[in-house]
Amino acid sequence: MTSVDQVKSAAPAAAGSTARADGLPEAGSTTAPPGGRPVSRRVRSRRGGRWWTPWLFLAPALILFLYFKFIPMASALAMSFQDVQPYLGNRWVGGENYATVLTSDGFREAAWHTVVLAVGQTLGSMLLGLTLALLMEGQGRKLGFVRSAAFLPVVVPIAVVAELWRIMYHPTQDGMLNSILGLVGFGPSGFINDPDSSMVSIMITGIWRGAPYDMMIFLAGLAGVDRGLYEAAKVDGASRFQRIRHVTVPGLRAVLTILFILAAIRGLRVFTEVFLLTNGGPDGSTEVVMTVIYKLGLEQNRLGVGAAGAVLLFLATLLLTVGVHLFRRRGNE
Repeated sequence: MTSVDQVKSAAPAAAGSTARADGLPEAGSTTAPPGGRPVSRRVRSRRGGRWWTPWLFLAPALILFLYFKFIPMASALAMSFQDVQPYLGNRWVGGENYATVLTSDGFREAAWHTVVLAVGQTLGSMLLGLTLALLMEGQGRKLGFVRSAAFLPVVVPIAVVAELWRIMYHPTQDGMLNSILGLVGFGPSGFINDPDSSMVSIMITGIWRGAPYDMMIFLAGLAGVDRGLYEAAKVDGASRFQRIRHVTVPGLRAVLTILFILAAIRGLRVFTEVFLLTNGGPDGSTEVVMTVIYKLGLEQNRLGVGAAGAVLLFLATLLLTVGVHLFRRRGNE
């Protein structure tokens, strides 16, 4: 090769990216991807530096959360340490509001009712939701229609649900549920008008509304369970109940944890159905923490004491969530 040819062959290499002795391109050089145009490092850094793009899309929702949720939460926390006097100015009282809440007999009874109601609704809705999911698992047009029909209680407003159940719980012998009980030989029940059955009646209403939601989550979880495990267990002679116990339930462990947290929070924050069905009666047999907070804050105008009760309920919910996560992590280890 002549010297002229050597110069011509070296010219394209000089026009491309310059390389150092270690094989890496020099700063400010361009790299040519296969089949594409050269992209400089400055352009690449500019494209990868738009960290604010996702925050720009999230900004409207974050602003709404900030204004309608986080700022009111901070205000409630400040009010819990004050004697709130509208138009007269607030007076700092320290932990007096918390002492009033914790030493109140009505609040302790309401807290106990809340725990009982939360446990009953959580276990009942999860058990019924799992049963419905096992019955409706599979593909098919008819199953899709049945699942949609079973999910209706979740999309119906809770106020409408409470009113429907209040009508069905009519305590006279002509009431809907009492008429059904009469057909099987049972006498009429007072349901929400009887202190002995009012809590169970509200619990049934919560289970009826929460079970379809749990059913849909269980159906999504069942789709991820390995079908080969069912076949292996069936070959080994396991019954259907044994397959559910040893294959289905372990495969739904993560789903059970999530549903337990959601259902427990839903049970601890129960308010609308209690307020519309019994308003804490009869004789305080269905009084829960949320109804006590509502009455203290809005009916008795003791906003500081009501805010203290709300903060305590938030802390209880937070401790429950963190405790379940820690228990699950320890179990996985």
